[in-house]
Parts: sequence; structure tokens; C-alpha cells
Amino acid sequence: MTALGALVRGPTALGHDPARFARLTWTLAVTQFKLKFYGSALGYIWQLMRPLLLFGVLYVVFSVALNFGEGLEYFEVMLLLGVVLYTFVSEGLGSAVNSIVERENLVRKVEFPRMSIPAAAVLTAIFNLGLNLVVVVIFAIVSGVPLHPEMLLQAPLLLLVLIAFVLGLSLLVSALFVRYRDLKPMTDVFLQVLFYATPILYPLETLPENAREWFMLNPFAVVVQQMRHVAIDPSATSPFDLGAGPQLAVAGAIVVVVCVVGYRVFGRMAPRMAEEL
Repeated sequence: MTALGALVRGPTALGHDPARFARLTWTLAVTQFKLKFYGSALGYIWQLMRPLLLFGVLYVVFSVALNFGEGLEYFEVMLLLGVVLYTFVSEGLGSAVNSIVERENLVRKVEFPRMSIPAAAVLTAIFNLGLNLVVVVIFAIVSGVPLHPEMLLQAPLLLLVLIAFVLGLSLLVSALFVRYRDLKPMTDVFLQVLFYATPILYPLETLPENAREWFMLNPFAVVVQQMRHVAIDPSATSPFDLGAGPQLAVAGAIVVVVCVVGYRVFGRMAPRMAEEL
């Protein structure tokens, strides 16, 4: 207590009620998902068309014309899976970066856990990822991809790692974007670099052996390549078979650091977001 009265703290990142944070995040995500297709005759089909069209163009150019996947079994399924995973990263991070600013009126007028806004953006992207993965599974079955027991064990863990990576980045950029508006184009450039720095449209097997290990410094590349190995083709190169233990350790450390730094930065800036908007 001071002469001016009790110290008033601003809204926090998580709030004081975890259940309220979870309900608010879920409500915002569901509402955003529904509004995205409100009034659309084709609804979710438009969401599905984006990765499918990108897959079609990349397949024709890099597989049919340039023979990037020549001799590699189920390359078209691998390509579609990589595109779907990248679409999740692009949607989650791309929509989260300016999510706080887009809800400026809400942030200025209502006290609520600020972290629910970027978390809801990532959760909406998870909804889309789940639906897109259903299409990947159907395409894989039609293409004759056999089911592997490792897929049921490792694939969910790999997706959790990817979600944690995207969430950590989303918390970091959404908080910093409130003050530094140059982060939006920087994020777009980062996503482009991430796409080409990940073996999505080219098989990892086509790279020189010494280059493959360095690609494993990219956490997203590790997830994509291991998903190919466990879910589509066990003969595909696994990151853990490259002898790149230090690189994989760095990639894992990057995910942890991104999550911790993203949470700390967002938590520190959350009480002042309304003032800085």
C-alpha cells in the first residue's frame, strides 16, 4: 500500500484461472474457424484447395518435369505430407503474428489472458491441420502406402513437437509485433526460407551426405523427414540414422529455447499491450 493506493497490475499472459484461459482459447479458435468459412458455399473445400493446389504445382514441376523424386517410392505422398505440414506452420505463425493488433478493441477494453489470442490462432491452424491430414491419409491409402506400427507411436509425438515450435514462435512474434511492426514482413521472409530449408519438394537423399547433417539443425526439417520415415516409407532416411547427433540436439534445444523465450517475452509484455497499441 502506498500513498497513492494499491499497486494495480495489468492483465497477465495466462491469467489466474487456467480453466478460463482454456475456455477462452477454445472459444476464440472455434469462432475464428467458423467465421473463416461463413457465407461460403464451398466452405472448408477452399481451405483444402490451398495445399492441394500447391502440391499439384510442385509435383508437376519438381517430380514430372525435373524428376526430383525419381526412384523414390511414394514421393508424391511425401510431397503432399510436407506441404500440409508447412501449411500448418505458415497458417499458425502467419495468423498469430498480428493477432494481438487485429483484436485491438478487445485488448483495450477487456481484461483477459492475453496469451489466449495467439494460442487461439495456433489452435485454429491445428483444426485445419487435422482435416488436411485426413486427406493425406486417404491419398496414402489410395497410393498403396502400407500402415506401420511406428506411425501410431511416433507421429503424434512429432506433431506435438511441431505444435510446440509453432506456438513458441507465435507467442514471440505476436508480442513483439505490438511494438515492432516490421516483424510481419520479416515473418513472411522467414517462412519462405523455412520452406526451402526443409526437404519438402526435394528428397533428403538427393543432398550430399555432409549437407544432410546440417539440414538437421532445422527443427521443422527433422519433423518432416522423420514423419516421412515413420508414416510413409521406412526406407526413407531417418534423421537419427545420419550420425548427426549434435545437430539433432541443437534442433531440440532450439524448440525448447523458442518455447521458453516466447513465453517469457509474451508474459513480460502482456500487461502493457493495451497501452502500446
